[in-house]
Amino acid sequence: MREKSVLEMHGIYKSFPGVKALQNVDFYLREGEIHALMGENGAGKSTLIKVLTGVYGKDAGEIYLKGHSGPVRIHSPQDAQNAGISTVYQEISLCPNLSVAENIFIGRGKGMRVSWKQMNSDAAKLLTSLDIPAKPTQQLASCSIAVQQMVAIARAVDMDCRVLILDEPTSSLDESEVAKLFRLMRQLRERGVGIVFVTHFLDQVYEVCDRITVLRNGQLVGEYEIEALPRVQLVSKMLGKELDDMADIKNNLPVSTEKDSVPVYEAKGLCSTEGIQPFDFEIRRGEVNGFTGLLGSGRSESVRAIFGADRVTSGEVKVNGTPVQIKKPIDAMRHGIAYLAEDRKRDGIVGDLSVRDNIILALQVKNGFFKPFSKAKAIKFAREYIKLLDIKTASVNTPVASLSGGNQQKVILARWLLTHPNYLILDEPTRGIDVGTKVEIQKLVLKLAAEGMSVTFISSETDEMLRTCSRLLVMRDRKLVGELTGDQLTQSHIMNTIAGGEQA
Repeated sequence: MREKSVLEMHGIYKSFPGVKALQNVDFYLREGEIHALMGENGAGKSTLIKVLTGVYGKDAGEIYLKGHSGPVRIHSPQDAQNAGISTVYQEISLCPNLSVAENIFIGRGKGMRVSWKQMNSDAAKLLTSLDIPAKPTQQLASCSIAVQQMVAIARAVDMDCRVLILDEPTSSLDESEVAKLFRLMRQLRERGVGIVFVTHFLDQVYEVCDRITVLRNGQLVGEYEIEALPRVQLVSKMLGKELDDMADIKNNLPVSTEKDSVPVYEAKGLCSTEGIQPFDFEIRRGEVNGFTGLLGSGRSESVRAIFGADRVTSGEVKVNGTPVQIKKPIDAMRHGIAYLAEDRKRDGIVGDLSVRDNIILALQVKNGFFKPFSKAKAIKFAREYIKLLDIKTASVNTPVASLSGGNQQKVILARWLLTHPNYLILDEPTRGIDVGTKVEIQKLVLKLAAEGMSVTFISSETDEMLRTCSRLLVMRDRKLVGELTGDQLTQSHIMNTIAGGEQA
C-alpha cells in the first residue's frame, strides 16, 4: 500500500446484465483526508461504494486496508463494518422512536442486561467530544436531520471506523446545518479518519475536501488535488466536454414575459393548512418564476397550496382569467397544472413499476383509470419522452427503481410533460443529481418557457434560481416577504430580503 493510505481499491470491475458499471477503477484514500468522489448519475459512484461496503460483490480487483497484510474480502455490510468501514446515507437508517444513546449503541450490547445509566453516560461523553448538540436521552425524531446524521457518524466513530463514507449527507440541510456537519468532518479528519464524501454540490467540495476522484461512465477519469482542479475543469471532466453550459444558460435567460396578457394562474389571499400565511401570486405565459428562502421558509408549502396537494383554507384562484376551485391535485391537473414534488422517492417514482408505467401514470389519472391506454400507445408515449429527455434506460420495461437518481428525475418530468400542462411547477428538480443533468433540466425549463409554458422553479441553490428565473418571490417564516426582478436578482438582494423583510 502507498504510504499513509488507509484504503486502496485496485482494478475494480463490476457488471450487471447489459451494463459495465465499473471498469478497472482505482481509488485511494489517505488517513486524515476528506476525499470527494464525483461524477454524473450513472458514473459508477454508488456502485463503487456498494462494492466497498459489501452490498455488491466485485467481478475483479483487489481491496486493501491499513493493518491487513493482504487483500481483504468484504462479502457483506457486516464484513465492512468489522473492517472499520462505516457509511452514513442521505436517508437516515437509524430508529427515530429510540433515544440518541440507544441509536448509538443499538445492537452492540452483550447479554440481556442493559445499564441505561452507563449507556447514557458513555453517549454523553461521545457527543461532547464530537461537539454534537444533542442529549443522550432525547428521542432521535426530535433532532434535526443534520443532528441525526451526526448521531449516525458518532455511532460509526465509536465503532472505531477508519473509513467513513458520507453519501449525499447535505442534500436536505440548510446552510447552518451544513456548517455544523463540516465542523464535525474536519474534527474527524484531525483524528486521522479517512472520509469519502459523495455529493453533487460543487461549492461544498471546494470548501471541505482535500482531494477529488472523478468517475465517468464507469471508468476512472483521474484523481486530483483540490487546488489543482478549478471548478470549470471539474465539470468538464465529469461531462467529458470542454464547454461552459452554465454561461450559456445565463446568456439565454428570458428578459421579458407577456406582461399585458391575462395570467395563466392567479391567486389572491391563498392559504393552506400547512401554516402558509395568505399570499398573492400570479404567473403569465412563458414566464419562469420561483419561490426562494431558507429551508422551512414555506417555499414547498406555497406551491403545494397552488396545486391543491395541501388543503387550501382561503383564497381566490383564477386560471386564464376564469375563477376556479382547486381543492385537490386532480382539479389542478384538469386545469392544466402539473407539479413535480420535492421528494421524488416519497411523492414521485413508483419503484415497483416500469419506466413506461411511471411515465404514463399522471395522464392515466387525468383521463381516468376506466379508460386505460393500450399497451402500444403506452409504449409510444414512453419511447417519445425517453428520447426527448435522453433517459438512460435499457428499455421501457426496466423497473424505474434500477435507474440512477438523475434518470428517475427525468422519468417524473416526462410523466408531467406528457400531460401537456400550461403551467409546470418544479420543486427541487435538480436535487441530488449530477451537474450534467442539472444543466439539461435548466436548459429544458428555458426551452419550455420559450415555447409558451409557464414554469415555477424552486431550488435550494441560489445560483441555479438566478440562472433560471426572471422573477423571484422571497419567503420567510411561511410568509411572502418580497418580490425581486431585473437588477434585484442578485445573491445580496435575496439575502437582504430574507433577513430584513420586504425589499424597497
